[in-house]
Amino acid sequence: MRLSNLADYAVITMCQAALHCGNGRVSATELATETGLPVPTVQKLVSKLTAAGLLRSVRGAHGGLQLGRPAAAITVADIVEAIEGRIALTACVDHTACDYETGCNMKPHWPIINEALRSALAGITLAQLRGPVAAPTTISEDLPA
Repeated sequence: MRLSNLADYAVITMCQAALHCGNGRVSATELATETGLPVPTVQKLVSKLTAAGLLRSVRGAHGGLQLGRPAAAITVADIVEAIEGRIALTACVDHTACDYETGCNMKPHWPIINEALRSALAGITLAQLRGPVAAPTTISEDLPA
């Protein structure tokens, strides 16, 4: 499974916007410059992220963009869903017709799998992404010797 480039760029853009918390507002052009992403891409992302309430656009002489809520209250799941829609590994959970639906033993299990994935992404906030990178824990480190 892999996120789309747009969802990846949205996380990058939101992380950069979070760095401006408390320092006023930032423009889409500044975010593009700071992230190295193309201005049209950032503008498209800003539109979607603003529609989802993750960013807030303020007009006027001192206008610009700011987070729609505190960085600790915005998760990676929120960002991905703002760009991609509901997190789901398969289309059948959205009641989309499937050629193999008759006799499918997996369909009842996909919502459980999808919720586990969403929960994992919902457990990571922008505030965490602004901090130092924690060393990943591997399964073997958790097992007794």
